[in-house]
Formats: sequence, C-alpha cells, structure tokens
Amino acid sequence: MSISGGVNLALERGKGIGCNAVQLFVQNRNQWKARAFRREEMTAFRAGMRDFEPGFVIAHSIYLINLASPEPGILGKSKRGFLVEMRRAERLGISHIVLHPGSHRGAGERQGIETIAESLNYVLDETAGDDLQVLLETTAGQGNSIGHTFEQLAGIIEGIEHKNRIGVCFDTCHAFAAGYDLRSKRAYNAAFRHFDGTIGLDRLRAFHLNDSLKELGSRVDRHTHIGEGHLGIEAFRHLVNDERFFDRPMILETPKGPDMEEDIRNLELLRGLRKKRSTRKI
Repeated sequence: MSISGGVNLALERGKGIGCNAVQLFVQNRNQWKARAFRREEMTAFRAGMRDFEPGFVIAHSIYLINLASPEPGILGKSKRGFLVEMRRAERLGISHIVLHPGSHRGAGERQGIETIAESLNYVLDETAGDDLQVLLETTAGQGNSIGHTFEQLAGIIEGIEHKNRIGVCFDTCHAFAAGYDLRSKRAYNAAFRHFDGTIGLDRLRAFHLNDSLKELGSRVDRHTHIGEGHLGIEAFRHLVNDERFFDRPMILETPKGPDMEEDIRNLELLRGLRKKRSTRKI
C-alpha cells in the first residue's frame, strides 16, 4: 500500500478495500534518504495497528539495497541503508521486513551468499534486542541475483548467527520464473517438499501472490494479475487451500492502476478459490 501523505494512511487504504494483511515501504522505495516520521504520523500508525487486529503488517526494503555487492562503497551504503529501514520499521511496531537478497554483480554465487550473510549479521548485531524479523524473498534469478534457488536461501541462512530473526517470503511469480512449477497438484507438492527439505516450512513466514507474464524457468520477473499469466488459477487454488499456510499472510503485488479496483478484483478472485473458512490473511 502507498504511504503517500503519511505512513499511517497505508493501513487506512488497506482496510478500506477489505485487506487483512498489508505491506508497505517505510520510506520512498527509490531513494536512499528517508524523511523523519512526524510524531502524529507515528501515533496514528500505531493506533491503526491496534485497530487492524487480527491483521498483519509487513514492511518491504527499498529497491536500492544490495547486501551482496562486491563494491565496498555500495555494500557499505546498503548495510547502513537497511539498518535505517529496520530501525524505522521497529519504531512503527512492525514485526517483519522483506528483503531482496541482492546481486553478486559478477563476483560469483558463493561469494554473493557469503557477503549477504555477513551483511545481515552486521545489521542484526546492530539491532540486537529488537523483535523485527528479516524475510529473504525468493527471486526470479534475473542477471546475477541471489535467491532464485532454495539452496541459495538455505546457504544464506546457514551463515546467519541470529537465525531466530530470519525467515523467507515466497513470491509465486519469482518462484515460477526461477523454475519451480506450482500449477498441478503434483508439481505444487513437489515444490514445497523441496522447500521443506532444503529450508524448512517453519521459516516460510509470508507470501507474495502474483501471476507471471513469463513462462516457467524464464528467470524474468514480470508480475501480472491472478489467473492472467502462465501460472494460472490452479496454482493459487492449491495455495489458498493449503492448511499448512492458513496462518501465513499473503500479499498482492499485482500491477496497480489509478485506483484500487484491480486489487479488489484480485482479492475477490483469491478469496473465491477458498473451499472452507480459515484464518488466512490475504
């Protein structure tokens, strides 16, 4: 949800269209510099959080962060920038922040994984005592990005000292583009068995629900509306009816229009796929 006009308005916008899970940026997503929160803005946000029960609010890091960068200047700026974001999220009372793991920029997969783990150890040490959890997002694998295989994510987690503060956000478009088929029930079950055996389902804390404009294994990250891409409706039917994930928040990252009618349509479609009542947060 947009934070235009004040971070507290993101919650109002989400509740206004019937969301019970909201994702937001805690600063401008395309700028390093963050404006200070106004006192009344923070007060209104925390009040909105209390009124949002039993909803779920999650932050997303800005797109400039690259904790895998082999360039010392960019890496240092990314670590400091992410630390600022974590502290801003903590001040708002948000419990989770989603992070794109980063791009190794030609340094190699192994080096990229090690750099991400070292970077996360730094920011987690600096925020020791906080409850905020970092969720590594599955990626499509474009270019030199890390996180398109479950093994890569497991490698990062293995190098983390504060493992109790690390989880995974599963993006359906990204996973599909990376080569994990979710369309048939058999393929869906196989993908999550692989995830469980490699990372563990207990670390899967949230989902991004997006269809994919590109085909299976394309390694291209292009989101589209639910049921309008190569993933198709059945993949989402499997997911919203999987009882293992009834308590995991699911966030739409489908294309946005000038109003929120497309979000409403996607929400109605997903909720219409459910076979029985659940505590699912979509």
